[in-house]
Amino acid sequence: MADEVVLPIPELTIPQNLFVLSNSKLSHLHENARKELLKGIKAEKMGPYYKSITAASSVIPLDQKLLEEMEKDNEEELKKLDERLADAEKTEGESEISDALKARANFLTRIGDKERSITAQKLALEKTPGLGSRIDIVLTIVRIGFFFSDTEVVTTHLAKALKLIDEGGDWDRRNRLKVYNGLHLISIRQFKEAGGLLLDALSTFTATELLPYNDFVSLTVIANALTLNRVDLKKKLINASEVKQVLPELPVLGDLVNNLYKSRYDKFFVALAALEQKHLIPSRILSPHTRYYVREMRILAYGQLLESYHSLTLDSLSAAFGVSVGFVDNELSRFIASGRLHCTIDKVNGIVETTRPSLKNAQYEQVIKQGDILLNEVQRLSKVLY
Repeated sequence: MADEVVLPIPELTIPQNLFVLSNSKLSHLHENARKELLKGIKAEKMGPYYKSITAASSVIPLDQKLLEEMEKDNEEELKKLDERLADAEKTEGESEISDALKARANFLTRIGDKERSITAQKLALEKTPGLGSRIDIVLTIVRIGFFFSDTEVVTTHLAKALKLIDEGGDWDRRNRLKVYNGLHLISIRQFKEAGGLLLDALSTFTATELLPYNDFVSLTVIANALTLNRVDLKKKLINASEVKQVLPELPVLGDLVNNLYKSRYDKFFVALAALEQKHLIPSRILSPHTRYYVREMRILAYGQLLESYHSLTLDSLSAAFGVSVGFVDNELSRFIASGRLHCTIDKVNGIVETTRPSLKNAQYEQVIKQGDILLNEVQRLSKVLY
């Protein structure tokens, strides 16, 4: 286990509330988001962050008095931390200097001073001897990257954290890194890789400094609903005790996976629409992938139904999904044209016929592809040798 308490800094609900406020489509959530955003900024005395967001956007007005109060508090606290560091450098040993540097870096992280906090955390990293503490510092920099949506900071320091953990990190930090990597992979639309990592961490989740447990389970369900096959969906997700415990509090997600598994496609479509409005669009991590996710889930459901039949009437297909014949016709036509569904539509007779790709043809194409790769490698090797 980690030998130090991991501080939940920076507070990641703050940029989430700012995201909601910045989205005009989420006006019904604005009042609460504005209240929670200001509450969080005041609680953490985030002078630099408050100054930056009021200068860059009009979603919350600048309260000059509030800013001056927070800046005064920040200056006083930073002065104390600088004095503590100076005393440690004069009279104390490495451990006390490291503690003083970490305290200073964590303060700058807490108040949302991006550049100075990263610089301070890197300095603390250089002066901190323990491997576990060094991993914690790197993961704090990753959270700063998440807070400010800085992908470069996130990817650079996730790689650094992995390298340190491979040198001898404990199981707790190793499992926390899975959650950090999973969250990052979701943010860049790598749902399959993310889903695997989040499932691995499901029974050992401790990364509450990154996100609450229910949010973690939500992301685990959302990522894996799209990427697991039907057997694994039941075995690894629906039947997982951790998921079963939380799903009653997340009814939309329960409806989504259970109706998909049980082939109740009309109810699945209703749950998918609710998921879009309640979980995808309001999330700063998932929102950019909303259209992609909804489209892929529809393709998954259409494919799951069609693979059970040689042919179906458009009427029965539309009835199964609880939508009009015209809707199904338009969607299937689009997905067939893009090669995502293997079927044809006979509009004269109103029938959808499946056209499963030949297994032998697929195997032949795979052999040709692998042969081309091998030939290229042999040619490259011959140039080196001769």
